[in-house]
Amino acid sequence: MSRHVLAVTVGDPVGIGPEITARTLAEVAGQDGHHGVAVGDAEALRRGARACGLDVEVREVSGFTTAPAGPGTIDVVDIGVLGRDIPAWGVVDGRAGRAAVVAIEVATRAAMDGQVAGIVTGPIHKEAIWAAGSQHLGHTEMLGELTGVTRQNTMFVVRNTAVDGHHLRIFFTTRHVSLRQALDQITEDTVATAIGEAATALHVFGVDQPRLAVAAVNPHGGENGAFGDEEIVHIGPACEQARAAGLDAAGPIPADSVFHQGLTGRYDGVLSHFHDQGHIAAKTYDFDGTISVTVGLPILRTSVDHGTAFDIAGTGRADHHTMLSAYLAAVDYSPFVPRIRATYGS
Repeated sequence: MSRHVLAVTVGDPVGIGPEITARTLAEVAGQDGHHGVAVGDAEALRRGARACGLDVEVREVSGFTTAPAGPGTIDVVDIGVLGRDIPAWGVVDGRAGRAAVVAIEVATRAAMDGQVAGIVTGPIHKEAIWAAGSQHLGHTEMLGELTGVTRQNTMFVVRNTAVDGHHLRIFFTTRHVSLRQALDQITEDTVATAIGEAATALHVFGVDQPRLAVAAVNPHGGENGAFGDEEIVHIGPACEQARAAGLDAAGPIPADSVFHQGLTGRYDGVLSHFHDQGHIAAKTYDFDGTISVTVGLPILRTSVDHGTAFDIAGTGRADHHTMLSAYLAAVDYSPFVPRIRATYGS
């Protein structure tokens, strides 16, 4: 498509999603080469725009092919879940959770059918979607079921770290499990699989000869077993296995230095092994510039890397720059959609 159309889900309508979606789409409205269309309840988006003090028209459209109206207008595909009965700001509500789920379903179908180049997702609240009957832990698992994919991974991109066009990218061996469970799940096989998936993702998203660094989990990389043996028993052998298969995988490298090496361009990506190891590194360096890309799906999906911020929802104080970064990342990655479909499609 000559213009990259992106479906932008509002997220939980009683969190900050409507505000950051409205601010983002208002900021990019009328720019050449792309068109963002919100997906959610139109009245929730209007309420978010009012909370931000935006002077914009929220225009309901029937699909994703409508020509953009230009600056001052935000297009939305109204999912019709809540109508005008929008729940109160900042309170867990199953109706809001249902609206968030339906928006994801509508946007995902549009991406699968090729109506949009990709989807950009606003923050959802897990308790709310569970109250609505969802059995999923979050976005990633839901998208896997909707696209028929059984295994996905997360690629963090710290967009404001560009060094000669390079951005820090972080991958994860484990995701939403306790730290104790994560350590139990770190085996030679799981790390080797994660290395291979990370290398594939880097190639899919434009790195022809990816250089991957694999983090250690113990202080100083375990000091030859004095501080733990995960590096000796699991991570080191996985790196050797990857190198034998022809991958450029360095490690294990102590975690207190590996992310800095990634930031400065020595590596194209860093494999971290548990949730906070990678999240803390990225968000401490640049909270607003860090976005999430789900790899392994046959569609392009980028997302904010923060939650619904119920404590400030409706105040107009929410910072939209992470959502803007996620949107612009989707614009940048849109040319790779054919490669994404060819690699991860069934």
